[in-house]
Amino acid sequence: MIQLYTNEKKLIEKAAAGDRKAQKHLYDKHAYRMLSVCRQYISPIETAEELMLNGFFKVFTKLDSFQHSGSFEGWVRRIMVRECIDYLRKKDPFQYTDEVDEEKVSATGSENETSDQLPLAVIQQVIDELPSGYKTVFMMYVVDGFKHAEIAQALNISESTSKTQYRKARILLQEKVNSIKKKQHEA
Repeated sequence: MIQLYTNEKKLIEKAAAGDRKAQKHLYDKHAYRMLSVCRQYISPIETAEELMLNGFFKVFTKLDSFQHSGSFEGWVRRIMVRECIDYLRKKDPFQYTDEVDEEKVSATGSENETSDQLPLAVIQQVIDELPSGYKTVFMMYVVDGFKHAEIAQALNISESTSKTQYRKARILLQEKVNSIKKKQHEA
């Protein structure tokens, strides 16, 4: 009989002690969300899935270091993000620049021209088309809630470079979204 674990702390303790059923329960509970996290950074989906599995391997080998001071899901999420960043570093070293084209910033503005909603798949595709440095900083800042100082430390860049990459990503995303919306309205 498989015991259902209702107390996450006990479940984590059992998993840390090597209980395979507890590990499977934790994996089943968090895998879907963690694949989504990896997919936000990595495409294609098969590579994101591989990185998620590598991330869970690290989760289970480091479970005894989890302090129970924050959320377990947040701790796992950080491991997944770092796994993706490490992969991106090895695959394609990030290209960063501190320069911002101020004319583009003022030309694109900060507000959307229309409130039309785009399908999530289209938004993900637009994000996937960003240069890897822009995308990584954007995802870390917007989706995962890292501060620019944390991003700078994780990526071995300056804080101002992190801010610049975020700003450039936002500008490029706004341009692409506005272009898609314009094409939709013309059709």
